[in-house]
Amino acid sequence: MKRLLVLRPEPGNASTCERARAMGLEPVPCPLFAVEAVAWTAPDPRAFDFILFTSANALRHGGEYLARLTTLEALAVGAATADAARTAGFRVTMTGDDGVEALLEALSARRLLHLTGVDHVDVSSRHAIETVVVYRSVALAARVISSGRLAALVHSARTGARFAELVPNRAEINIAAISAAAAAACGAGWAALDVANQPTDRALLALAARLCQD
Repeated sequence: MKRLLVLRPEPGNASTCERARAMGLEPVPCPLFAVEAVAWTAPDPRAFDFILFTSANALRHGGEYLARLTTLEALAVGAATADAARTAGFRVTMTGDDGVEALLEALSARRLLHLTGVDHVDVSSRHAIETVVVYRSVALAARVISSGRLAALVHSARTGARFAELVPNRAEINIAAISAAAAAACGAGWAALDVANQPTDRALLALAARLCQD
């Protein structure tokens, strides 16, 4: 059984470690980034049909301006993001577990407000989307365990790129990535590199469980 490095920021790191232990895995918390709020101003909600959340971090760090936007119906990528939106007072009309592009394909043309982080993937679609940055990720001075039989969870492309920078010897490490973009950011040379069948924490852990047995 390999140790499982959990690289995502808190509070997600702790919840992933808890799920991993419940599955009989041996998680090692090793967050590479911390998430913090940035200053922003809420636009007029009347200019939009929906508000889009692709990460629960936008809701955790959005602050007081979120309350001005709760008249908008919300679209959320992932169940955890949807739960955070409801807790913040939004009515979630659609939740997607297959990524943001799949979620937007189910809509006819609409005007969307996307609250997101400094580092985000541009959403290419036929929709008119205004992006507002409400949080950022700050690199931590982490020393990654990089020897022995290991597997690592990569929840984002930025995490994958930084993990690759920190690990001098990749030959004994298996990577479980949440998306193709996250996997590509890790580069080559790992013992194994695979992508979860859905961009969710549970699917990623299911993949990690298989990799930890290899």
